[in-house]
Amino acid sequence: MAKHKKTQIREDLIDQLERKGIYGSHYIDLINDYISMWEIKNQLIEDISERGVSVRYQNGKAQWGYKKNDSISELNKTNAQMLKILNELGLKASEVEMADDEDDEEM
Repeated sequence: MAKHKKTQIREDLIDQLERKGIYGSHYIDLINDYISMWEIKNQLIEDISERGVSVRYQNGKAQWGYKKNDSISELNKTNAQMLKILNELGLKASEVEMADDEDDEEM
């Protein structure tokens, strides 16, 4: 199902470009970058869901502690970069993606 959603988002972004009369390999490459980041974003969200906001680490044979899950800061950076790409292209996030985010919040 995720691949289908990814395809829908990619096609929607390309469609938005075409409706604006914007064509070119450079723009398609940026959309592909956006889709790659979308996949990474989903993996980061999954990691946070599985491991939580803090993770246990070992700092020696008998020394344990907790630290923040690095996926949280990486998720923020990834989201910011995704928004920059959309802004550069003059596009908006597809409704498919927005609906997906809303479903995640309900869980």
